[in-house]
Amino acid sequence: MLDYNQPIDRVGPEAPQRKPQAGFSALELANLLWRRKVAIAAAALLGATLAVTAGKSLTPRYTATAQLYVDPRELQLVDRELTPRAQDVSGMSMVVESQARLITSNSVLLQVIQQAGLDKDPEFGGGDGTSLMSSLLGLIGLHPRAPSAAEKKEVQLAALDALNKHITIRKTEKSFIVDIEVWSTDPAKAAMLANTLTNAYLTESRNSQASAARRATNDLSSRLKELRERLRNAETALATYKAQNNFVGTQDTLISDQQLSASNQRLAAARAATMDAQARLDQIEASRRTAADAGAIPEALQSPTIANLRAQYAEARKKYAEQAGELGPRHPALRQTEKQVEDLKRTISEEIDRFAQSAKNDLTRARDFEASLNRALEAQKRQSVQLSQAAVRLRELEREADASRDVYQSFLKRSRETEEQESLNTSAARIIGEATVPQRRSFPPAMSLFAMIGFIFGAVAASSWFVAAELLFAGATAPAPTPARPQRTPAPEATRVPQRARAPEASPPQQAPRAPEVAQAPPELAAPPLQPALVEKPLIEKPLIARLQEADVIHTLGAILATGGGVDLTRLGWPTLRPGFPLTSLLNAWRDMRAAVVRRADGKAMPVIALVGTGETTGRSVAALNFALAAARDGARVLMIDADHHARSLSNKVNRPGKSEPSRLGWLSIGSKDAREIKTVNGISVLPTAGGDAGKATEAIRKAIAQARAAGGYDLAILDGPVVPLSAGDLKLLDDSDALVAVLPTSLDINDSLEEILAALGRAERKLVGVVLDELTPAAQTRQRGRQYA
Repeated sequence: MLDYNQPIDRVGPEAPQRKPQAGFSALELANLLWRRKVAIAAAALLGATLAVTAGKSLTPRYTATAQLYVDPRELQLVDRELTPRAQDVSGMSMVVESQARLITSNSVLLQVIQQAGLDKDPEFGGGDGTSLMSSLLGLIGLHPRAPSAAEKKEVQLAALDALNKHITIRKTEKSFIVDIEVWSTDPAKAAMLANTLTNAYLTESRNSQASAARRATNDLSSRLKELRERLRNAETALATYKAQNNFVGTQDTLISDQQLSASNQRLAAARAATMDAQARLDQIEASRRTAADAGAIPEALQSPTIANLRAQYAEARKKYAEQAGELGPRHPALRQTEKQVEDLKRTISEEIDRFAQSAKNDLTRARDFEASLNRALEAQKRQSVQLSQAAVRLRELEREADASRDVYQSFLKRSRETEEQESLNTSAARIIGEATVPQRRSFPPAMSLFAMIGFIFGAVAASSWFVAAELLFAGATAPAPTPARPQRTPAPEATRVPQRARAPEASPPQQAPRAPEVAQAPPELAAPPLQPALVEKPLIEKPLIARLQEADVIHTLGAILATGGGVDLTRLGWPTLRPGFPLTSLLNAWRDMRAAVVRRADGKAMPVIALVGTGETTGRSVAALNFALAAARDGARVLMIDADHHARSLSNKVNRPGKSEPSRLGWLSIGSKDAREIKTVNGISVLPTAGGDAGKATEAIRKAIAQARAAGGYDLAILDGPVVPLSAGDLKLLDDSDALVAVLPTSLDINDSLEEILAALGRAERKLVGVVLDELTPAAQTRQRGRQYA
């Protein structure tokens, strides 16, 4: 029993004579290898020995690994870093990859070569400096010529190239870990080189940072002198302009502005004083013009002189009043007192006049002072306007000086910062795993693996040699082939023009004993040959039409009268062809269809024809079964495959529990033990379909067809299905088929059914060679109940 993982065996002969096949069956191949087992074992051992010897001759390599942690987020030692940092994930990943490339840069590798002395190591293309010729010359007192600079450079470049081949940098995904692998023939040297490389990288990283800071400091310092001179010129021009235009002041205010403000305030005070003097004079004049008491003004009330005179005046008036009551109007004392009162009154008036004159003098002085202040203010205003016009240029000079001062201060500060950064190491890269001396070699692999590979290669080579020799010997001594069975010779006109009506032919020659049904069948019309040697292939062939009617079949009671010699396809409970009646119309149409299939197969060993249909799948399976029985009657070796993995009508009939078991001698299968080939008593091999995924089932069927063609045990393969609508796997299966036959049930509209089939076939429509009209409708089958059963 064989499956896909076993070699293809040839199907056992069903006819007395058969054309010899090239190749071996699995049993023959096993027998051949068993006979040559000693030679194959010796070749396998020889191969293992040679492989181990070759492995021993290889120079061993030892790989040492050091691990670096390269963090793109450098240490924050100062507020402003020299270079920007990577913030997003993609940027940090690029920084780590760049650092990984920096590890194998020429500057780092040259430091490793210099520190480890690899330019004198023969493993890296250098010389040890103590060659035999040098020693001999030293014995006689001669010293070899020192190598030139070009020669040293050449040796150094050779060592650089060799070291680069010994290094492998691996970056761990989604991390900042970098693995540095260095191999050498000496394990200690490999570890030393890996550690030296990591240290050289860290040193180079620090040196590159210091060099960048140094370059920045030099660039900034070279600009400081120019910036300092520019600032000095700007400040000098500003001071000169201020002196020329009398821009003198304290802090942010000029003296002219301060004087203008002070003059304005003094003028306001002078105007207030003038108004006050005018008001005082007006009040005095008003008091003098009215009959009111002149001593009622504020100045008179505040004057002690007037107060004394007013007291004397009041005393004199009192005395006059007293004398006027006692003395007569002409009394001298009364007149003297009256004269005293008049004198006092005149004295008070004169004093009031002095107050008025003083007020006039104050008003005049206030007016003169206001006028002088006003003249000074106007002069200061004119000067302020002139200074304002000159201040435009002053502000421009101040802006230039401020800008030069800011730039100079920023450059000076940054220069001092970068100068200090030269001595700082902000790199976060560090060694997290130093390389250790490897205990096992990395190349070549273990000798056991060499021995296994050599053993398998020797065994396979010897087996292939014996199989090839046996095939060549068998091809040289093979006898002339004999026909597998007698060939019928139909009339040439029948083979050239496919028609339904055919002329009667002679009875076929006797064939090898087959199933009882076939052996007892009466003579029928001769079948066309299955070889396309004498068949002309027309460019376009019209599909043939065959009618499967009730008169063509006989109904059986499935499994009641089944034979005990194996599976009988006429005892499945389906209507099958009548065994003893030559139904020329149906059988000749099917023979023409098979002849068309052979023409389209272009000489293939096993043409493949697929029966497709819509509607009821049982009707299509019945038509496919009868098509296979008709081909078997004509002596063809038929392989029938159930390609309908959905309904599985044929597989369910053949694989009924307890009735039909897969043949143990069957070699063909579709992916599982339950889907192996089943031999029947009707001369037909049935290959049931396998369950599961449709795509896998389709691929299994295609593989089974390829196996059957390679074995050469069948003349025709008939596919029961696939069912319409077609999947992608079904279309692939139809592409591998040589011809198609459409089964149309007459219980449905045959035009609609055919259009649906043609639309589903697509480009495979050109393979359609025939149409079978299935008139075994369910109604007709019901009417046949009780009529005739076998």
